Amino acid sequence: MIIAIGSDHGGFELKEKLVKYLEDNGHQCVNVGCHTSDSVNYAPIAEKVSRKVVSGECETGILVCGTGIGMSLAANKIKGIRAACCSDYFSAKYTRLHNDANVLCMGARVVGYGLACELCDVFLATEFEGGRHQSRIDEIARLENGETLL
Repeated sequence: MIIAIGSDHGGFELKEKLVKYLEDNGHQCVNVGCHTSDSVNYAPIAEKVSRKVVSGECETGILVCGTGIGMSLAANKIKGIRAACCSDYFSAKYTRLHNDANVLCMGARVVGYGLACELCDVFLATEFEGGRHQSRIDEIARLENGETLL
């Protein structure tokens, strides 16, 4: 799988370890930065990863910051992105299965390396279930397009 991956300074160390882990497990990573532990803003990194996913250049994305929340907020501003901040196995699995999430966000100050690897594994291995969940994804797309559901 081709994965766009990025972090801010708070997630830099974990992101670098995840790149190695993912590549050792047969994935190709497109590392959009940051490339040092120097302070950077997270929104531009979230945008880079998200645009690579939306364009189809990458199949999915992974974003890491201190909590994962800032990255998920920024990524979800890009049309077509369904980013989920996960810190447990169940959420990482079901955000793919039911929500068709295409970007996994994690907090380096929330999850350790071992758990982050498990979250990546389940997120990447789980496919969208479709069925009754598709109508919910369609509603999200309608909201993105400025429609009202009320």
